Amino acid sequence: LDTEPGVDKRSAQDMVAEIGVEMGQFPSHKHLCSWAGISPGNNESGGKRRSGRTTKGNKWLKAILVECGHAAGRTKNTYLGSQYARLASRKGRKRAAVAVGHSILEGAYFIIRDKVPHRELGVNYLNEINKKHIIRHHVRRLESLGLKVDIQGLPLVA
Repeated sequence: LDTEPGVDKRSAQDMVAEIGVEMGQFPSHKHLCSWAGISPGNNESGGKRRSGRTTKGNKWLKAILVECGHAAGRTKNTYLGSQYARLASRKGRKRAAVAVGHSILEGAYFIIRDKVPHRELGVNYLNEINKKHIIRHHVRRLESLGLKVDIQGLPLVA
């Protein structure tokens, strides 16, 4: 577990102490995150979004994960560091730490279940997935500022 960014030896020991090394009781990583109480809430009624607070769960594990989320946010050239930076700019540092802690726990599930080390996705992983969206967004932004933009190379879907 300590191969994940933001997770040191002590945090890994605490995580194993709380969730154990047998992942058979959790059918998927989503069940583990829900049990830990680090899953986001989804309270919507009549198209109006209400509270998105995290669910109740294991308060000790949640505290460890949030702490690891803050630590992972300070790492350079990692997927978790870039995820933290993206979220912190929009939602704030504390919510970003909770979201990164959620990602750390998802990774921990597969690390413990499959007994494999952490696989780093890279800083540009999120940008590569949403490449067309990012290009379209910035083109529209520049055009709203009065510039004419001509993009060559990628077909843009409107």
